[in-house]
Amino acid sequence: MIDWLAFTPWTSLAGGVLIGIAVSVFILFNGRISGISGILGGLLSPVKSELGWRLAFLGGLIASPLLYALVTDLPEVEIKAGFWQLILAGLLVGIGTRYGSGCTSGHGICGIARLSPRSIAATVSFMLAGMLVVFFMRHVFGA
Repeated sequence: MIDWLAFTPWTSLAGGVLIGIAVSVFILFNGRISGISGILGGLLSPVKSELGWRLAFLGGLIASPLLYALVTDLPEVEIKAGFWQLILAGLLVGIGTRYGSGCTSGHGICGIARLSPRSIAATVSFMLAGMLVVFFMRHVFGA
């Protein structure tokens, strides 16, 4: 739930701009889309010449919040799902990523920016599915 009293649109805008710059620089210098599932999936059957940048990219994703924590307090994370729910959710996301030929970062950020019809359709599907799951979980099943 969003705490509207603590909502900072300027911080959100700055984060979006930084993500946009990062994916633009990545595609300009590397010729690749910054889709996390594709980058991670490439490590499952690695090509030696691509191993370094893939590990560096994923290492940056892990290191960034740790470095940020040196400057300020990280928000408290509260997970209201059980262990098996998290496992099931992860499996469903993985299956959806394979069937959808990419993840939200690849389709939602990079694909829409390239005006890819497939990415636009995939992102609309992600958003609708998420809204439906939240609606049913909260209002139908009362979870």
